Amino acid sequence: MDANRLTDLTVSPPEQTSRAPTPWQAVALITLYFVLQLAIGSLVTLVAGVVATLHDGGGLGAVVPLGRRWLGQSDATAVAVMITLLMSAAAITYLSRHWWPQRWSEGAPPGLGFTSSPHPVFYLAALAAGLAMPFVGGVLTQWLAQGHEVSQDIKQLGANTSLALRLPLAVLVISIGPMVEELLFRGVLLSAIARYTSNGVAIVLSALLFACVHLPDLSFLWYALPNLALLGMILGWLRVQSGSIWPAVVAHGMNNLLAVVSWFMLSR
Repeated sequence: MDANRLTDLTVSPPEQTSRAPTPWQAVALITLYFVLQLAIGSLVTLVAGVVATLHDGGGLGAVVPLGRRWLGQSDATAVAVMITLLMSAAAITYLSRHWWPQRWSEGAPPGLGFTSSPHPVFYLAALAAGLAMPFVGGVLTQWLAQGHEVSQDIKQLGANTSLALRLPLAVLVISIGPMVEELLFRGVLLSAIARYTSNGVAIVLSALLFACVHLPDLSFLWYALPNLALLGMILGWLRVQSGSIWPAVVAHGMNNLLAVVSWFMLSR
């Protein structure tokens, strides 16, 4: 065998360069993201309980109740949410880059889309979509709700948190939150599904799962699903057509930004 060819095979084995996420790996990673949030949130509660117990001189039996009482305060809950989001996002980003390093900066599926080369027109489309969807989705949801109240946990939390914590919480909600969710749903999941179907089917299926996993935050109100699914399909379209995940991140962040504005308009 030619020496140069042998060197090429040693540096870049075909099975390594062709490695891409599978649907099962994508679902497992999404599940891990929410399990991490639950585990980290529980750990924060435990630590808060231990600190409060040591301060009050109580026994071990008071650890969890004191931790829950601490989290019952809006500012304390905001701190816990920020810690949980940062740690969960860091873990998911690390695992994605570690498992699929060759796919990370590839634009088209099954690449994960972290490339900085989309045409500027897609960023303009992302901004327009991000601005329009809260209004379009809000009208759709209100029409389906038929007068019932639609509340969201993060919206209530942001509105009742002190200004000093509301600002950093808002920054995370419009930046880190959209980035890690786009990595999971329009990066890993969409690319995994697209290996076996068309991009159009992958966009729809990933959007439906994206909508479903947000239901707990919306108290399982089914009439919020069409709005979230429509948003997911628009984000998927941006990701596929632009060949980059960044326009979807921008649109997602802009969508969240308009929701965050209401935090500063509502009194405590």
